[in-house]
Amino acid sequence: MAQRSSSARALLLLLSGLLMVASVKADTLLSAPLNVTIRDLEGNSAVVTWEILDGDPVIGFSVTQQKRDVRMLRLIQEVNTTTRSCVLWDLDEDTEYIVHVQSLSAEGSSPPSEALVFRTPRESEKMASKSPDENGMEGYDQTAQLRAGELIIIVVVLVMWAGVIVLFCRQYDIIKDNEPNNNKDKAKNSSECSTPEHPQGGLLRSNV
Repeated sequence: MAQRSSSARALLLLLSGLLMVASVKADTLLSAPLNVTIRDLEGNSAVVTWEILDGDPVIGFSVTQQKRDVRMLRLIQEVNTTTRSCVLWDLDEDTEYIVHVQSLSAEGSSPPSEALVFRTPRESEKMASKSPDENGMEGYDQTAQLRAGELIIIVVVLVMWAGVIVLFCRQYDIIKDNEPNNNKDKAKNSSECSTPEHPQGGLLRSNV
């Protein structure tokens, strides 16, 4: 009887220890990320975002990316970060992808989030999906840039012409100021070179 009671106590101690370990693991187990969504979807890239429960000791994340109906996976893992988003790059256009997100802690990882399925668009489809207002705004911006460039060119040309006119006016004033002095010098030179006049009139004649 004593042996049976001692074995029963040992079994109870073992069970209590297992329950304690299970409770500790349950306390440290992370919750799966919530509200996993895709934004900034392009033909070759996308951004996946998620949320976590308050109080979870998260130190990083792990993202698995897989093409639909293809077994090959891409694993993106980051630690020592509080980021709640991840860029998916080098995607193929018009292709479906499946994404799972897991939270990481010092004790391990959380269960994977619910599968997020999305399809990348074609570039032609993305351009066509833009609203007319957006296309109009882009055209308006380009027109405004062209007009601004034309105005700059016109202003530069006008400034250059104004400089040329001012320079011409200065040169003209200098030439005009020098003209009376030139006329006086010409008159003086002509008077010195002309034949002198005699008071009695006529030229001297020799007697024959």
